[in-house]
Amino acid sequence: MFWQILVQLSFPSARSANVFRIISPHMKTPSGKECRFYYEDFFRGKETRECRLLEKNPTGGEWKPSHCNGCPVPDILRQNACPNLVLEASISKGILGFGEKVKVFAVCAKKMTEVSKPEVGCGECHTKVF
Repeated sequence: MFWQILVQLSFPSARSANVFRIISPHMKTPSGKECRFYYEDFFRGKETRECRLLEKNPTGGEWKPSHCNGCPVPDILRQNACPNLVLEASISKGILGFGEKVKVFAVCAKKMTEVSKPEVGCGECHTKVF
């Protein structure tokens, strides 16, 4: 696939063996969108699925694959590629505990301000000077 990069890693050893590994910068979520925070591994019977953005937040809540269906993070990453945008996610519950959804908090690391619309950005990082 086009998004996979073939990387050759050379390890110094007596035989000087070369090891090939495929690295995927963005994995497809169960909902079909590409997200750099989603990780899954089904190699040799392992079944590992996780959202590394929610995993970073200790109060983020327990992640389930169904949370990917309404998650705004893949759309934010596709619309805004600013390297200064820092995202934090948590699971918020709806009325009576039903309808869990992913809630995103965004901060501009350059200006250290909260970003109200992460799809657009802070508005100060990418201003053009003529």
